[in-house]
Amino acid sequence: MVTTITNFGRSGPYDWIVQRVTAVILGVYTIFLFGYVVVTGDINYLEWKALFEATWMRIFSLLALIALGAHAWIGMWTVATDYLHNGFVKFIAQALGGIVLFVYVVWGVQILWGL
Repeated sequence: MVTTITNFGRSGPYDWIVQRVTAVILGVYTIFLFGYVVVTGDINYLEWKALFEATWMRIFSLLALIALGAHAWIGMWTVATDYLHNGFVKFIAQALGGIVLFVYVVWGVQILWGL
């Protein structure tokens, strides 16, 4: 079993479970948004703004954002571990991916909570 400092979880099975749980969260979030758009019909800016001003929707969106970050990190780590054999290239790919994910999560929190 491959375990390094750069993987998300403690072990392969743990990462597998996290990957599946985050996929379910992202799926539910996507289905909810799609359903909202279909049921609401012609959505204007005020309706969309009202939806995302609700605290429960901000929390749901934050959960989806964190799930997206964890899901992407595990996927990126797995691909880098399987296909990048040069240690330096692997480190650069993971470092750049981690920085991008961090920026996206922080930016998403600022958008959701207006910080």
